[in-house]
Amino acid sequence: MSNPIVILLLTAVVVAAVIALIVFAVRAAQRPRNALVGGGIGPELIERLLELKATDQFDQAVFLVRGETGMSHRASARFVRKLKASPPPP
Repeated sequence: MSNPIVILLLTAVVVAAVIALIVFAVRAAQRPRNALVGGGIGPELIERLLELKATDQFDQAVFLVRGETGMSHRASARFVRKLKASPPPP
């Protein structure tokens, strides 16, 4: 038969691991990596980003998106890369 102390210690370790995973999941869910932090992406920001992109200042545009929104570098770069000027209304 198994030693009751060993079983108790294993149970305590498993319970502690489960609690740690739950705490980690709750913290991660409260603020996702790419959540918008500030006011988000407004028309003024889009206009500024298009200007930066048109003058080949891609890194500055990514930096601006990161600072204004709190997005990760990868998400910001993807956003700037996909950003296109809308055609003027007819």
